[in-house]
Parts: sequence; C-alpha cells; structure tokens
Amino acid sequence: MHPVLLEFGFIKVFTYGLLVAGGFVMGIFLASRLAAREGLEPERIVDLSFYVLVASLLGARLLYVVIEHKYFLANPLEAFKIWKGGLVFYGGLMGAMAAGVVYIRKHDLPLWKVGDVIAPSLAIGQAIGRWGCFFAGCCYGVKTDVPWAITFTDEKSLAPLNIPLHPTQIYLSLNALLIFAILIWLLKRKSFDGQVLWTYGVLYSIGRFIIEYFRGDDRGYAVDDLFSTSQFIGLFFLALSVFMWIFLRQRSARGPQARRRHA
Repeated sequence: MHPVLLEFGFIKVFTYGLLVAGGFVMGIFLASRLAAREGLEPERIVDLSFYVLVASLLGARLLYVVIEHKYFLANPLEAFKIWKGGLVFYGGLMGAMAAGVVYIRKHDLPLWKVGDVIAPSLAIGQAIGRWGCFFAGCCYGVKTDVPWAITFTDEKSLAPLNIPLHPTQIYLSLNALLIFAILIWLLKRKSFDGQVLWTYGVLYSIGRFIIEYFRGDDRGYAVDDLFSTSQFIGLFFLALSVFMWIFLRQRSARGPQARRRHA
C-alpha cells in the first residue's frame, strides 16, 4: 500500500508509525474516560498508560528481534528502526502487564478494576494500529484467490509484490474491533472485577490463533509447521485467561471477605 505517507527531502512520515501512535492515543483517551465512569482517577490511568506504552513497545520489539535474531545479528542497527514495522503483540502484552502490575501495586490501585478499564482501550488501539501493518505490508497473508484479496505494488512495502494475498492485517483489525464492542457491552454488565480483562484474553487468543493460519510472513515456528510462535504463546495465554476468569468469578461468589484476602 503506502508505507511512507509523506516525504519531504530526508524527512519521512511512516504510515505504520503514525497509525500505531494513533491507536495508542485513542486507547489512552478511552481509558481515561472509562476510568472516570468507573470511579477511578483518570490522571492515574493516563500515567499508567504512559508506562504501559513504553513497556509494550519495548516488549513487542524485543520479542520480534528474538524471533528474527538471524537477521538482526547480521544487521544490528535495524533493531532500533521500529518505525519500519516489526512488533510482536504478545511481547508487548507481557511488557505491558509487567509495567502495569508494578505501577498499580505502587499506587495501591484496584488491580482487576483497572484491568477492566484498560482492556477495551487495548482492543481499540489494536484495531487502529493494525492498519499501520496493512499500509507497511508487514504481517501479510498467504497467497489466495478470494475476491477480497489484496495485491501490494509499492516497492517500499514489506509484503511480496504483485501477488494476491489474504489481508490478514484487516482480519486482525476487525477481530480487535469486534472484541472492543463485546468488552464495552460487558463493562456495563460485568459480575466481578477482572471479567472484562480476562474475557479479552480469551477472545483475542482464539481470534489470533485462527488468523495465524492465514499469515504468510516469516514469523517463526515454536513447533515446526504446526504452531507459530504467536500461536504457541497464545495457547498459554488462553489457558491463563480461562483459569483467571473462573478463579475470579468463584472468588467473587464467595463474598467480600475472600476478595479482601486476595486484593
């Protein structure tokens, strides 16, 4: 598509970076609004979002570099060129979760309630950011003859040129948008804190696992020709999400005394 949105001499505005940044800004804005509605301090959530943003970018890039270590060993400076694309969501999620837990514990915030506020923001940020992948040509799909196939022609694109491909970037964006709608609906109807967060974990893991089978880019295999790295990590994340969903639901059913013990 159009990896470079604008170019003035040596100054380039990369579509990928602009849309990923736009996704983060939208996510932070939404989180602050939802925080106020849920009785949390919006300023705290904005501060938390900043640390989560930095940690998620570092984690996502680090896991991508690890997966593609052969390329980066030969081209070490390329590891710092994040604006060209190359982020692995689960790496970002692990970084974000680590930073979030540290911040929440430090400022004595309700962990699962904050998680429920952050989850929809994460989904809408992904829905926007995945269009950056589309324009950059990363995360492209396998060759196909479906009517909605996408053919990349820009020489700066990371996708193979002049071949009809599954638009997996759009699949991922639509998956995130659907999850966002479900989470916003659930946020008003949840029966326990943490329900929205771990529902996100279940839905994202399943959707991502399925979409991975339509991916054509080289992203590494944890189990040769069976599970990609993201699918393999996703299985563990799905199991964790289901476990936490059940655990928090049962804890909530036992009453406030049990919740205080595990706060």
